[in-house]
Amino acid sequence: GQIPIDPGTGSLVQSGIKAQARQVMENGKAILAAAGCSMGQVVKATIYLKDMADFGSVNEVYGGYFPADPPARATVEVSRLPKDVAVEMDFICWKGEGR
Repeated sequence: GQIPIDPGTGSLVQSGIKAQARQVMENGKAILAAAGCSMGQVVKATIYLKDMADFGSVNEVYGGYFPADPPARATVEVSRLPKDVAVEMDFICWKGEGR
């Protein structure tokens, strides 16, 4: 999974849940691109939240990356995440024909 670490600095993004979610999405997008995939090929995403009260804000950011035909998704609240971040996500991508 990806947490909100800025790959340029190695520092955690700590400026609010939307900024953290955006960094996680950008990290995932970059990893997919390095594997020859795109966000349009994501077939399943899992979002882990430290506080389900952040769902609306994270969902708003997430939706911006999947404006049409979003992948299947599960969102779960967990008691703790690595480095005590507020959000972590993982993505499953289909690299074959169609989605």
